[in-house]
Amino acid sequence: MKPSVRLKRPLLASAAVMAALTLSNCTTSEVLTQGYVIDEKTVELVPVGSSREQVLLALGSPSTTATFDNEVFYYISQKRVRPVAFMKPQLVDQRVLSVYFDGEGRVERIANYGLQDGQPFDFISRTTPTGGQDRTFLGQILSDTGSGSPGPNL
Repeated sequence: MKPSVRLKRPLLASAAVMAALTLSNCTTSEVLTQGYVIDEKTVELVPVGSSREQVLLALGSPSTTATFDNEVFYYISQKRVRPVAFMKPQLVDQRVLSVYFDGEGRVERIANYGLQDGQPFDFISRTTPTGGQDRTFLGQILSDTGSGSPGPNL
């Protein structure tokens, strides 16, 4: 064999391996995680009867608290998958860890809710959903003309 042929085979083999490794790193899906990622070992550090301060030390600041009396800490997280870079991410998992306190500030119970337990909540939404119909200004005016009553519908 010629010396040039002996050099070409390993060179081609290494080029093929490099190309395969490069292409294997080209993944199109993207996983987006938001909020408090719940770690089961950390949750075990907060048994029933723990104080509010122990919960804050073990789990950190909650995502939100109950509206009245601060009797519940909520740790919320979501996992979304974007199949391709230009597509909208799809919600695949949502977790809500709820830590309930009694009147003395001690952990009464801990609940771990998943996506199957409730309605998905969009953290990224830039709008606040409201009740009623979503109509344009012109649509509201035109709908009033056919109602038979003068003035706007209230």
